[in-house]
Amino acid sequence: MKFLTDEKLTIVGAAGMIGSNMVQSAIMMGLTPNICAYDPFAPALEGVAEEMYHCGFEGINLTYTSDIKEALNGAKYVVSSGGAARKAGMTREDLLKGNAEIAAQFGKDIKQYCPDVKHVVVIFNPADITGLITLIYSGLKPSQVSTLAALDSTRLQTALAQHFGISRDKVTNSRTYGGHGEQMAVFASTTKVDGKPLTSLIGTDALTDEQWANIRQHVIQGGKRIIELRGRSSFQSPAYVSIEMIRAAMGGPEFLWPAGVYVSEDGFDHIMMAMETTIDKSGVHYKVPHGTAEETATLRASYEHLTKLRDEVIEMGIIPAISKWNEINPNLK
Repeated sequence: MKFLTDEKLTIVGAAGMIGSNMVQSAIMMGLTPNICAYDPFAPALEGVAEEMYHCGFEGINLTYTSDIKEALNGAKYVVSSGGAARKAGMTREDLLKGNAEIAAQFGKDIKQYCPDVKHVVVIFNPADITGLITLIYSGLKPSQVSTLAALDSTRLQTALAQHFGISRDKVTNSRTYGGHGEQMAVFASTTKVDGKPLTSLIGTDALTDEQWANIRQHVIQGGKRIIELRGRSSFQSPAYVSIEMIRAAMGGPEFLWPAGVYVSEDGFDHIMMAMETTIDKSGVHYKVPHGTAEETATLRASYEHLTKLRDEVIEMGIIPAISKWNEINPNLK
């Protein structure tokens, strides 16, 4: 099997459904032979490793451990799903306090055990906040930490393709920005459907205003719908997309879906949120999207919601006041 690199990839939360799928995806996509699976739940973790061994993958040096120091030592790439999962009736924000504390420790562990890591992808909810906390305590540069937000955009692409009865690849540049949650900003102005601007179709018989409103709501509630249909939170789609993200950071194909990135400019200050991004071997890079007046207002509202969550975490004492961030991580503005 040919690999992108032989550098160490650590997958945190590997005993869970997302984490175990990430391990398998990373192997099947040929990222690296040097993969370490970490989880504090040792028996389940050993079971995951045994299943991977039973697949008969060639050339793979898969190790597993419940020792975070061993897991992170020497890691150049890390993907973490190591927080509590969303359950029926919960929003992403319901996980805030517990997962924020996990993120704070995760960032500190990165700083202590793998300060030379090249890229970290954080996917446990609320990912915008847990990613921000990880960045603060890790000491890494903003370009080195990204969070999973692309599922909202892929859900928009899917909903539009299903509505128009076309293949998903004919729906291009479908985009949601801002928070990865109920207040996400769903953009229409970026999207084309079979070569036609989506904005030219909305309000016509092809896509009535009511139908567009229903699609937007379907996208916003996409994660909730998976829980209703499967009885548990999404795991296959976040696993695959997050491994696509880390593959791009390893030097694979660029990741061009929106990702969560640290933003501190253009009126968006000291926050992690989905922007128009590219992930490549040099890290995650972003541009602030500019849509219609309505879309811009929605993005602003999403940002303001995220700042409230951030400020809640500050009030909890999990992270210090913004004025102190630079003392913890000099790479932050």
